[in-house]
Amino acid sequence: MYELSRLGFSPFFEQQIINHDAIVARIAAEHRGGYHVWSSTGTGFARLAGSLKHELEGETLPGVGDWVTLKSVPASGQTSMIESVLRRNTVFIRGAAGRQARGQVIAANVDTVFIVCGLDNDYNLHRIERYLARVWASGALPVVVLNKSDVCDNVLERIEEVDAIALGTCVVATSAIHSEGLDEIQSRILPGMTAALVGSSGAGKSSLINALMSERIMATKEIRSRDGRGCHTTTHRQLLMLPNGGLLIDTPGMRELQLFDEEGIGAVFSDIEELSAHCRFRDCSHISEPGCAIREAVERGEISADRFEHYHKMLKEGRAYELRHNQHKKRKAERVWGQLYAEAERIRRWKRSR
Repeated sequence: MYELSRLGFSPFFEQQIINHDAIVARIAAEHRGGYHVWSSTGTGFARLAGSLKHELEGETLPGVGDWVTLKSVPASGQTSMIESVLRRNTVFIRGAAGRQARGQVIAANVDTVFIVCGLDNDYNLHRIERYLARVWASGALPVVVLNKSDVCDNVLERIEEVDAIALGTCVVATSAIHSEGLDEIQSRILPGMTAALVGSSGAGKSSLINALMSERIMATKEIRSRDGRGCHTTTHRQLLMLPNGGLLIDTPGMRELQLFDEEGIGAVFSDIEELSAHCRFRDCSHISEPGCAIREAVERGEISADRFEHYHKMLKEGRAYELRHNQHKKRKAERVWGQLYAEAERIRRWKRSR
């Protein structure tokens, strides 16, 4: 049992509760077919009520960190039914893999997202830019964690490189196995606050959690020697209570971070976005138009060609995925309206036949 305030329950969520006798709980883990929930009255397993199963899909489905109301008190050995999902304060969403364009909730109602990148073969500036875009879009505050500083000979140089692309974002160097840099992370997860760790496999998220928890609660694996890539150790998203009372959501390593839309890209490339206001044409595509302030800045060396190219690539990808997603929602809505129309017509024919 937990006090709701200790789990991050705030006035933002409280004002959404109409029935004050409702059983409020937070999703602590997501499993195939259901969720593990924490509440002030107990913990246990919960499933979506039948009506919600038909209403929710993709990014509207509850995820770890979401607040829900239950039909009964959660208890060991019993299954509660989730009757409603409260509106989110923040939500980290990525585009799900596959042909069908739909959103996948990685973490909900998070205050800070730690983007973990290993200072070994995992180090990739473009990947950090992608994560930053999705975190800014979520409404949470991003922090870049450069882990495995113990295997890097030029840590300060790496920090400067990330500082140059992560404008206005805190960058922290850590070594999980030597417990270095952890104070900087712990200071950003105060009691009642929620943070999440995201990053690719092998970045060291599980090792960081073990160091923050001061005990080995997460399994870790060695990096593959043939390619320096990490192996999945975390297999599902889960909420953890830190010794200081803060909350931390661990997430499985992501080999691919598919952009869901173009939200957040402008925050990552704010230097480029600001220059676009000085282009000769308002609808400048920054490709071939004369008087393009951004291309002129690239030619003068004020913005690197690589950064500008990645900005363009991310915008194109985000817009394309958003378009596919909107078309999917439109087709689904058309099917629903078609089914409703067919049912209404069936009822009309039945009435006429009486």
